[in-house]
Amino acid sequence: MKDILLIGGGGHCKSVIDTIETEGKFNIVGIVEKYPGESKEVLGYPLIGTDDDLAELRKNYSYAIITVGHIQSNAIRLKLYKKLKELDFTLPTIISPLAYVSKHAKVQEGTVVLHHALINAHAQVGKNCIINSKALVEHDAIIQNHVHISTNATINGATLVKEHSFVGSGATTKESATVEGFIKAGSLVK
Repeated sequence: MKDILLIGGGGHCKSVIDTIETEGKFNIVGIVEKYPGESKEVLGYPLIGTDDDLAELRKNYSYAIITVGHIQSNAIRLKLYKKLKELDFTLPTIISPLAYVSKHAKVQEGTVVLHHALINAHAQVGKNCIINSKALVEHDAIIQNHVHISTNATINGATLVKEHSFVGSGATTKESATVEGFIKAGSLVK
């Protein structure tokens, strides 16, 4: 298994840890946080550095995944993505074996697909996205870069979700909708 660093030690990190452990492709080395003392350990994985240590950590590790969540804003995730790319880290795609991703779908680097999510045929998911537990991305949908599709959200066929958007838990889009910005939990997007 390849060693991987987790960037961010909050609640979303726990879900990603569980997914990585279940997937069995990476060995989690530890957590990198913004400030020392921000977290001690997460599910038994130690804090091994801060954002300021990433250049030094890059000398020993090639793989990293952003485990900071995205609710009100994705500014932190975006900043971390740019920093990891500048340092030439590889950001793999993490897909739970309990999720279903069609062989005819495309999921790009740095995206995490959590347990029981479903990405159907000819859907496209961009870079550095979160497709959260039980989310549904239907056929021909396009999820652009740096988007969070929350738990149990439904993105219906041929919908476009624009960059940096957040789709709240249980929200549903109509077919061929265009989604941009912050969509509250339980919303219907026409």
